Amino acid sequence: MVERLQAGDERAFDALYGRHQPPVFRYALRMSGSAATAEEVVQDVFLDLIHNARGYDPLAGPLRSYLYGMARHALARRRRGERPFERLVDEIPANGDEPLAGMERGECVELLRSALGALPAHYREAVVLCEMEELSYAETAEILGVPIGTVRSRLSRAKGLLFERLSRQGVKA
Repeated sequence: MVERLQAGDERAFDALYGRHQPPVFRYALRMSGSAATAEEVVQDVFLDLIHNARGYDPLAGPLRSYLYGMARHALARRRRGERPFERLVDEIPANGDEPLAGMERGECVELLRSALGALPAHYREAVVLCEMEELSYAETAEILGVPIGTVRSRLSRAKGLLFERLSRQGVKA
């Protein structure tokens, strides 16, 4: 398919876009927390793919990893002044025995989204790619350009930070 894209076949682009746009968008959305930013990143990634399809080497890895890497770099360009890791004030529900009693699923999701968004980017990337996009450690390591052990340690640290933050907010595991 990429060879057909490299040859200028528009149908090949449509097929690649249809297959890879949703996961690239989800990744960009989860990393940025903004649908508008995610849409811009997807546009950047696929425009770059059109203009630089020859830059992709199938021997270097799967197209999916290449596209995630492109999205990662596009996000980094937008994030130059990213906010530092935020520690929000503790938000413990009034009824201490049942912290999730009465809390709707949407509120739980929002707490998790907020906690994920507050993680430093290198930890957030590990969670998004491994846990949310369900990529292997090897694929994640390739995208991030780090050893597999680094992916594992970042993921472990990220989970610890998420657990700590959600616990401070009264959410019990």
